[in-house]
Amino acid sequence: MFFQELNSIHCKSYLIADLEAGEAAIIDPIDSMVERYLAVLAYHHLRLKFVADTHTHADHRSACTLMRKLTHCDVLMHELSPQPSVDARYTDGDELSVGSIQVKVLHTPGHTPDSVSFYVNEDRILTGDLILIQGTGRSDFAGGDAGVQYDSIKNKIFTLPDETILFPGHDYRGNTQSTVGQEKQTNPRIAGKTRDEYIHIMDNLNLPLPEKIQEVLQMNQSEVDDDLIKFPMVAELNQVLQMEPSAVKNRLEEAGNDSVIIDVREEAEFTGEFGHIAGSRLIPMRKIPDVIEELAPLKEKEIILVCRSGARSTTSAAILKGLGFKNVNNLKGGMLQWTKLGYPVER
Repeated sequence: MFFQELNSIHCKSYLIADLEAGEAAIIDPIDSMVERYLAVLAYHHLRLKFVADTHTHADHRSACTLMRKLTHCDVLMHELSPQPSVDARYTDGDELSVGSIQVKVLHTPGHTPDSVSFYVNEDRILTGDLILIQGTGRSDFAGGDAGVQYDSIKNKIFTLPDETILFPGHDYRGNTQSTVGQEKQTNPRIAGKTRDEYIHIMDNLNLPLPEKIQEVLQMNQSEVDDDLIKFPMVAELNQVLQMEPSAVKNRLEEAGNDSVIIDVREEAEFTGEFGHIAGSRLIPMRKIPDVIEELAPLKEKEIILVCRSGARSTTSAAILKGLGFKNVNNLKGGMLQWTKLGYPVER
């Protein structure tokens, strides 16, 4: 196996390659490094099989879609990833391959709902922003959960053999790798801490937000690169009411209910794998600025936003609330959760 960190900066991207088979994958590519990735692939005569992000990034733009355009590789993401242009989605325990190299997907939420770690050839783990070297990723973004993060680290990462080499998604101290055993023993955030102690630590970090977080999240969640859409602040996203699918279903079945369901996915998604809720109106997120005047009569009605996994619709709900729509809620878990519960759909 040929394995290399590609960026040589605080933000890490990793190349996994089988040189004999001429096949490679890149994990967490960033848009500012695309030329370097292409040069490394060409130098080693590698075909890029797939790219994948360990989670929806908030501090840099993902290069996954651009790498697919340039190399014709596949974009793979977890099923909860909000990114619309994905060739295949994996879930916990799925096995990916790069030539003869085996890559096991571990769903490790907490930093974000779609966070995964990649267990490569049973000797190294790529943890993204879940656990870092002598630290852990923040859990205060929309969808983050410190308790869930603690569970992911304890139950998924710390159950691997102690000698497993750990490669994080970031490092700010010049470190390149650690081991599971080392982090279990000495990581000051989590070693020897109870779940409640860890939650208390994470709730009191008071970290500044990444620069341009709104623009980055907008692009990474929706691939909408449009100045007409003012992406909400994290605090605004956190204020959106998340409705359980059962509550939405009950609301729609109430006599005289006049709630409006707006689906903000792309048209292919609306009629695709998960279908859509009967009576819902399709308005892709990127088109919201174009239809604000049309939606004005709905300002006093309850509006329930829907997307694939709940991320794009949370953003859209916050946008509408900022424009004066008073009663805007979000379908928690999106159509993914709705269909898992066996609720009816149309196509």
